[in-house]
Amino acid sequence: MKKKELYGRVMEYFQREMPEAETELHYEDPFQLLVAVILSAQCTDRRVNMVTPRLFEDYPTAEAMALATPETIYEYVRSVSYPNSKARHLVEMAKMLLSDYQGSVPDTLEQLIKLPGVGRKTANVVQSVAFGKSAMAVDTHVFRVAHRIGLVPRSCTTPYAVERELVKHIPQALIPRAHHWLILHGRYVCQARRSKCEECGLLGTCRQKL
Repeated sequence: MKKKELYGRVMEYFQREMPEAETELHYEDPFQLLVAVILSAQCTDRRVNMVTPRLFEDYPTAEAMALATPETIYEYVRSVSYPNSKARHLVEMAKMLLSDYQGSVPDTLEQLIKLPGVGRKTANVVQSVAFGKSAMAVDTHVFRVAHRIGLVPRSCTTPYAVERELVKHIPQALIPRAHHWLILHGRYVCQARRSKCEECGLLGTCRQKL
């Protein structure tokens, strides 16, 4: 199967099966999304959604969070992974938003990755979800699924390599949704330890089943 045909078949499948795919993180504005995505690193969205309501109630804006201490924020996020470093990053990030961006979350990769606690994946999630940009964030789910169903060659051994390959072949208008399609497929069907192949409509392209 040629690559163009493969991508067309996969995109058609996801459009049919998950037409309204979106992030499972709970947020009300770009700042809250940024906070939630920082907290979600190596942590489940479910856990993040358990801690953010109280955090956002007391610190709903960059202005409010910049006045907090890492020790204070830690008490809100202590049940997520790496709470000490994430609490410190959140306070430092809020302060930088005030000092460099007038309290608003920037919408470019170059600006976002300057913020404490924000790497390329986090920046791409914010660009895509908050601002509708055609950015492809590659987490462990996207990385795994893209390889298993053959969207990227085995030579793509880094998240950045996978990102470049996916962006090159997925229609630009579909990239924001494709990010969620691949994540949700990996989270609920094409799981790392035990894939639910009986529920998958992409077995014909799956390298594990060919």
